[in-house]
Amino acid sequence: MGSDEDFVQAALGAGFDVLGFADHAPWPFANGFVSPIRMPMSDFQGYVQSVTELRHRYAGQIDIRLGLESEYFPRYRDHMLRLRDAGVSYFILGAHYNDSEEANPYIGPECQTDEGVLRYADAAVAAMRTGLFCYIAHPDLFMRHRRDDEFSKACEQATDMICQAAREMHMPIEYNLLGLDTQLRGFSRGYPSQPFWEYAKKYDNTVILGVDAHEPRHLADVNLWETGKRNVEAMGYRLIDHLELEE
Repeated sequence: MGSDEDFVQAALGAGFDVLGFADHAPWPFANGFVSPIRMPMSDFQGYVQSVTELRHRYAGQIDIRLGLESEYFPRYRDHMLRLRDAGVSYFILGAHYNDSEEANPYIGPECQTDEGVLRYADAAVAAMRTGLFCYIAHPDLFMRHRRDDEFSKACEQATDMICQAAREMHMPIEYNLLGLDTQLRGFSRGYPSQPFWEYAKKYDNTVILGVDAHEPRHLADVNLWETGKRNVEAMGYRLIDHLELEE
């Protein structure tokens, strides 16, 4: 945890010249459901104001962008468009839930079954094809509760679906550094999944490193960034270091 300005200071200390904020998107769930993983709608305007003020305050030192990490819930598509109109310049696809969070469990445990893996891939691809998202975060999230030796035929099919859609939509796929951090510390979120990245190589997708910084220290960890960069380049992927976003 940390203040928005703490993240800016950490990024400056690590030598970043662009910093994109991407908190988990708030949703006005129709049944009154309150999510435990995202800001309430009542905090959204404060988020926009805070990031906008920091962008002006640090102009000339670092380029600060205002975004959100978001699922695609078809029934709430209009809400996403309103968020964009309110100043959000980009959405990162983080497909943690299918269809709608209030009616569906987190996809991690569900993906312990092959049917769950393919349901995740179907939802992720449908989201990617909306054109609303700039890239897909942790595309290998379906490995969250699987071991490497459980990368099944369904996992291969899911990888095919996601990587083909990413190529068609000219979207990078993310190599997630928060997951890498846990692996380096001796435990794992299941991603980055080595079998996924080895299998996906045939699609020659563009890759972006996602810090997925839940704390300022994640931005300040230059070694983590360099390790991720080496891993991706060693596998032969085309790596980009930032997104070209319209103002």
